[in-house]
Amino acid sequence: MTNLTKKMISLTGVTACMLPGVAQAQQKPNIICILVDDLGYGDLSCQGYAQDVRTPHIDKLLNEGVRFTNFYANSNVSSPSRAALLTGRYPDCVGVPGVIRTHPEDSWGYLSEQAVLLPTVLKNNGYTTAIVGKWHLGLQSPNTPTERGFDYFHGFLGDMMDDYYTHLRWGNNYMRKNEAIIQPEGHATEVFTDWAIEYIREQQQKQDPYFLYLAYNAPHTPLQPPTEWLEKVQSRGKGIHERRAKLVALIEHMDSEIGRLYEMLEKTNQLENTVIIFASDNGGDTHANNGPVRGQKGEMFEGGIRVAAGVYWKGNFKPAVTDNFAMLSDIFPTVCELTGSAYSHEIDGISILPTLQGKSQITDDRTVFWVRREGGYRFGGKANYAARYKSTKILQNTPFDPLLYFNLEHDPNESYSLPLESTDTFKKSVP
Repeated sequence: MTNLTKKMISLTGVTACMLPGVAQAQQKPNIICILVDDLGYGDLSCQGYAQDVRTPHIDKLLNEGVRFTNFYANSNVSSPSRAALLTGRYPDCVGVPGVIRTHPEDSWGYLSEQAVLLPTVLKNNGYTTAIVGKWHLGLQSPNTPTERGFDYFHGFLGDMMDDYYTHLRWGNNYMRKNEAIIQPEGHATEVFTDWAIEYIREQQQKQDPYFLYLAYNAPHTPLQPPTEWLEKVQSRGKGIHERRAKLVALIEHMDSEIGRLYEMLEKTNQLENTVIIFASDNGGDTHANNGPVRGQKGEMFEGGIRVAAGVYWKGNFKPAVTDNFAMLSDIFPTVCELTGSAYSHEIDGISILPTLQGKSQITDDRTVFWVRREGGYRFGGKANYAARYKSTKILQNTPFDPLLYFNLEHDPNESYSLPLESTDTFKKSVP
């Protein structure tokens, strides 16, 4: 454990609590948490930055729900962010500072057996729990979804697919239904949506509320949208770069599939009792539109960690756009408070339920941290970091880069680093 990690633990304090929530006085809502992969901050049309992408179904969720303009992943890469979402902890505090991969020499995380995951807490409150789609927190026992709190798993264990149709990674088949190896046919985005709809239909016949974690592989590389979707994008955008066109088509195809899920909920009268959470695991990669901010996936600049996000609950959360600061690790305590689910262990996130309910809430009066450990010539097994308090942010973009210091209120694009002598301001802001 690094000194910064130890400092992180000491600074974040104790967050053990038992949350009464809103669900004690009414029927417990179903929770669907949709996590997409490598979506650029600006690559939804509702964000107002990318003019070449059309995402009406996700736009509907974010425009008719609470849309966050200041929401962050807990890492600039996938596995750590997923660990943070499901545990409410900083990812390196639960053993996942980097990406979990097939080859041990290039795998930089192991989900701690002591970590308590959100599905376990919800199960103790009468929820059935499922994950459909990408897991990315372990390839074998004991770190498989059904061994870490989920009742049901229909998806992909691995880090990424080398092909959206064969679903293989390094020649390995990581597709599973619970513990069984399966070989589904079709584009992964459509397959995952089919499975999610199938699960929800089955749960509709039961009385228990459910938690569904729907983790798409899209729009992660390879940029492999269905042909008809690529042709649609290219036909309206003459001169668009081929790789950009493929990315836009992959996003729009995913948006359509989310629309299909929404339509099913609407037709089965489940919208009023279903909370839908939407976010990305990190910023966009090459050819993504990360909006006005600097950097991309894998970097500690805003483009690597700031993501599009929102929460929709028809008839319960009024449409709003908020600039309140929030992170993936806040989803854990928020869902617990919302559902009246009790936990008594330490977490690092905070509940943002007051924000969702339209109440005044201060969410940035805390020091937060990002970390990523990696191999290769750019990292050499070391880690890079960022830390932030309110609008003050300090970062080291790679382990061998100098420290940079920014005031995001005055310089949201991180265009110029302040003199390091002024880091006293940052030191004074740390409780």
